[in-house]
Amino acid sequence: MGQESIQPAESELEHKLRTEQKKLALVQEIGRALSSALDLDELLGLIMEKVTLLMEADRSTLFLVSEDGHALWSKITQGSAKLEIRLNVGEGIAGWVAKSGDTVNIPDAYIDKRFQPAVDLRSGYRTRSILCTPMRDSKGVIIGVLQVLNKAGGPFTGEDEELLAALAGQAAVSVENSKLYHSVVAKNVELLDAQEALEQKTHELNILYEIEREMNAAHDLDELLARILDKAMDAVEAKAGSIALREPGGDELRFRTVGGPVASRMLHRTIRMGEGVIGWVAANRTAVIVNDPDHDARHHTEFAVSVGLRPRQLAAAPLASGDEVLGAIELIDKRDPDAPDGPTSAAGFSEGDLVLLTLIAGQASRAIQLAKTRGERENQNRLASIGQMLASVLHDLKTPMTIISGYAQLMAQMQDARQREQYVDQILRQFDLMSGMTREVLAFARGETNVLLRKVYLHRFLDEVMTQLEHALAGRNIALGLDAAYTGVAYFDEQAMLRLVHNLARNAAEAMPRGGEFRISTQADGERLILEFADSGPGIPPELEGRLFELFATAKPGGTGLGLAICKKIVDEHGGDISCESVPGQGTTFRVALPMGRPANMPNTGEHPVLGRP
Repeated sequence: MGQESIQPAESELEHKLRTEQKKLALVQEIGRALSSALDLDELLGLIMEKVTLLMEADRSTLFLVSEDGHALWSKITQGSAKLEIRLNVGEGIAGWVAKSGDTVNIPDAYIDKRFQPAVDLRSGYRTRSILCTPMRDSKGVIIGVLQVLNKAGGPFTGEDEELLAALAGQAAVSVENSKLYHSVVAKNVELLDAQEALEQKTHELNILYEIEREMNAAHDLDELLARILDKAMDAVEAKAGSIALREPGGDELRFRTVGGPVASRMLHRTIRMGEGVIGWVAANRTAVIVNDPDHDARHHTEFAVSVGLRPRQLAAAPLASGDEVLGAIELIDKRDPDAPDGPTSAAGFSEGDLVLLTLIAGQASRAIQLAKTRGERENQNRLASIGQMLASVLHDLKTPMTIISGYAQLMAQMQDARQREQYVDQILRQFDLMSGMTREVLAFARGETNVLLRKVYLHRFLDEVMTQLEHALAGRNIALGLDAAYTGVAYFDEQAMLRLVHNLARNAAEAMPRGGEFRISTQADGERLILEFADSGPGIPPELEGRLFELFATAKPGGTGLGLAICKKIVDEHGGDISCESVPGQGTTFRVALPMGRPANMPNTGEHPVLGRP
């Protein structure tokens, strides 16, 4: 009797032990499954499947609290479709648990006022027992509700409550980890997108930098356009391209640079504004992609046929500066990146290509406008320089022409043949001086060196200088003075030095409109001949300090600024130095230092009877 009662007890104990072992195995399996699942929908389905099995329930549902905390939602499988159900917090059993945070164990759902039987009525399902517990995250905040229905064999027990609470805690950790994982993934995607955008911007900046460098190396507009087109074709991976600029004062575009197979036939051809894709872009100031030009009305088929152009894809952007349309840039046929020398890419130009082409066009527009402005300014400067040089030459010619006129008048009154010959000689000297002036200005403008060093007797040279200056400064109330401490032999180009003396004397006379004194002095300083030219004028204006010998530097109204620049060039070509000392209100002294000795490589050219020239 006693043995019979013991055997059933042992059999029941073994059954409970096997059940607990089975539950433990399921809990471990749930833990492993939950730790490996990262997709939230997959995770919710896995939790409900395992909880249903472990709790020996008919079905289970896991609700999550919405981001705003006002609703619960869950996805359930019904047949082959997945449905999403939503409840307000506080609504139904699950809503009440989410609001209160308490576990609910109901043996008979229909006697509980919180239960809503409408779902049963619609689906035909009969809810008997309910066990529902909250899910809390690591901070204790309710993030969802885990609910099981209809336990096999009767209502849910206290042990079931403890087990479901443990499973809810484990599920909450898994859900929190899944959300964190997806948040990190989303951030990584954002970072990757930002990195890709940054790389694109860096790529664009590098291209623009390369184009800027190429443009700075260009010497003229056509070279500039060629460099821009080459870089644009390379950057956008185009097989061909062209840049057309608007003709001045007209409605035609001229192809100034062309790259590709038909370049020679297109170069310098014209097309009207609005015709063709490139003309349409220029007229409408709108960048476009035409990846099927044969079926686009904007494509100028007649022009394309005339030059043998058969594009499959086109991308074009306008060139504009402010309200002025400069032209347009057009790229033809996208290269296949996997076969650069092979067929055209089937995909054609992309929006990214158009953005890059538009950036290049904007940079090119500024460079083209700058080049045009610079060219116009250079032309204006050339014309101004020519005008200034002509004015200087005409001004300088007045002195010898005045002297020639004076001698001619004297000749008309003179009967002495010998005296007339002397006057003729003086007139011929003035013609030589005039010829030397014009040659010197032209040589200066061309940057040529035209100095002929000869042996010069300084006393004769100074006599000639004083004679010419007396005629040049006659009637201007200027006293001439000469302090010749050295009158020996020197070596220089006397015509060039006469020009220097006349320039300095004329400047001095213009600085002393009411008269004054102009004095020349000479002395030997070792191996150097020192010539000084002093006036009693008001001194050098402050605005010319530091740039007195620069080309076109002048403070005189109507002045050319060539005189002192030519003086410095003459002295430099002799291997000498020129300097200036000026005291406001007391006058100015120019000091010229020339090498004294005969140059070793100077040929024996003979000597002039008066100045030492042949």
